[in-house]
Amino acid sequence: MSELLVVEDLQKYFPVTRGLVFQKEIAQVKAVDGVSFTVEAGETLGVVGESGCGKSTMARCVARLLEPTGGKIIFDGRDITHLGRTQMRPIRRDMMMVFQDPYASLNARKRVGEIVAEPLDVHGIGTDKDRKRRVQELLEIVGLNPEHYNRFPHEFSGGQRQRIGIARALAINPKLIICDEPVSALDVSVQAQILNLLKDLQRDFDLTYIFIAHDLNVVRHVSDRVMVMYLGKPVETGSKQELYAEPKHPYSGALLSAVPIADPTLGRARKQIVLTGDVPSPINPPAACRFHPRCPRFVDGKCNVDEPELTPVAGSSDHSYACHFPLERWPMDEDEIRRRPSLAASVD
Repeated sequence: MSELLVVEDLQKYFPVTRGLVFQKEIAQVKAVDGVSFTVEAGETLGVVGESGCGKSTMARCVARLLEPTGGKIIFDGRDITHLGRTQMRPIRRDMMMVFQDPYASLNARKRVGEIVAEPLDVHGIGTDKDRKRRVQELLEIVGLNPEHYNRFPHEFSGGQRQRIGIARALAINPKLIICDEPVSALDVSVQAQILNLLKDLQRDFDLTYIFIAHDLNVVRHVSDRVMVMYLGKPVETGSKQELYAEPKHPYSGALLSAVPIADPTLGRARKQIVLTGDVPSPINPPAACRFHPRCPRFVDGKCNVDEPELTPVAGSSDHSYACHFPLERWPMDEDEIRRRPSLAASVD
């Protein structure tokens, strides 16, 4: 496989201003601060993390819906980081997005046919008759009735609306689809239908996905590789098999310890790692490791002084973590995690 998307040190800062008439910038919200990753053609990269960690902002920067503050975005061999609107137009045919809220992402005043045909209209593809035929074909592909062409969004359920959003994303045969929490607003049974639909479409149309979600079970189901983000930075990346079987970053371990287990006996026996405190403000993030105020393996003089770099796991070509005191094995309970740093510090 070849690299379809390469993101290097991506940054997105939002200014914080004071004053009504003469506004003065007094701070910056560092929503995304140094994110690097690659996505191979035909694979799915899952992105997980708490609310506010910068997942959606990162996705919108990659899709160029937001102008990046810094870094580089290379899509299909071309640097698109600072391309203008006119230059981006042909590239947008290969890069589409499915949004989180199926109620807000569809124009309530337009019929379904107009919504799905909008990418075809924007790029001047086909005649009116060709577009109608294409829209009806897409509706059938995503599991809707072609006769729904003339209905309005309010006549559909949440799952059906998300299918309409997926049909719109497929309209011009893109190479990359960015799915920004596409199932978080749906019932569990409907989630499974949408996830299976996405996997079928990937197989049939050779699609590449960036899939953003909170649910680690969902990410495990759809992803080939996973990137865990915390406060604007990636803290661990790797194949889903390696990351789920043996997480190295304490934050990844805490997330995995909270994943529900279907077996009640195993669920009761497992000890969840509970993180203390709240997520720090991205306006004034902690020095060095951003996770250190909440980390059970925090060592004073190291974690709050030296910022950890992404370090490859020994014997793995794709698994990396950013932590001075990674987890030695998995699973580990909270007492074991808290006991290890003192030993590591004394050796260090």
